[in-house]
Amino acid sequence: MAEKKEEKLHHRVGAKSINFAREFKDFLKEYKVIGLAVAFIIGLAATTLIKSLVDNVIMPIITPFIPGGAWQTATFTLGPFVIGWGAFVGALINFIIITLAVFIIVN
Repeated sequence: MAEKKEEKLHHRVGAKSINFAREFKDFLKEYKVIGLAVAFIIGLAATTLIKSLVDNVIMPIITPFIPGGAWQTATFTLGPFVIGWGAFVGALINFIIITLAVFIIVN
């Protein structure tokens, strides 16, 4: 009698896991998760490529036209606080150039 209960329980657990796997597979298909993952990976690769373009090609061309060689390390001291505005401006310039490069590539 105990063997039959155990067999029924094992059968129900197996059916639930198969049902769960089927639902998970349907979820992946319905929401196109695989395509999203592929797009995400390609986006990361494109980001790396564009960042390299900006850092290694565009910024060396632009840097001589910006006065002062150490502008990215410029800081502003306000009491005990040191604000790295040069790093922010550098990140902002990188962002603008990256978005412009993406805009040109996409269009």
